[in-house]
Amino acid sequence: MTSAKPHSRRQSLKAALFAIVAAGLTASALPALAAPSANIVGTAAGSADHTTLVAAVKAGGLVDTLSSTGPFTVFAPTNAAFAALPAGTVDTLLKPENKAQLQSVLTYHVVSGKLMAKDVLAAITAGGGKAVVTTVQGGKLTASVMGGKVMLTDAKGRVSHVSTADLDTTNGVIHVVDNVLLP
Repeated sequence: MTSAKPHSRRQSLKAALFAIVAAGLTASALPALAAPSANIVGTAAGSADHTTLVAAVKAGGLVDTLSSTGPFTVFAPTNAAFAALPAGTVDTLLKPENKAQLQSVLTYHVVSGKLMAKDVLAAITAGGGKAVVTTVQGGKLTASVMGGKVMLTDAKGRVSHVSTADLDTTNGVIHVVDNVLLP
């Protein structure tokens, strides 16, 4: 009976990987998945669903960093994710006097190295259903799979789901997420 659980878990992880890859191949949120021609900032700037993120990256002074060689993995919240924050949060973070706090929130969405969906799923499998990654900000994110979707849980217990994975860029990869993660 216990041997059925690991087999079932493997099937769930395989199904999740298929769902992630399928979502990435049919995604219209960001430019096509052909050979990347833009870096992380350029790719996000080309997306109508990431105008708030791009404005925040600019206000946070992170354009040069996220345009550098990297590689980086970015969990990119959509405009809807930012809009779901409490009223006034984004406006407050974008003020020059809150630049350090904005940088903290943004770099909490960035991991050094290029973690494709298969890498995240392999780490989740190796970790017995969870993988903890350290962000550039220094905090931790916990990745897991539920209902065929990769979930990220932040330090405050807030959950974000990867809606589009493996958007390849010249300096890393973007995974689109549906909530803003908070350190």
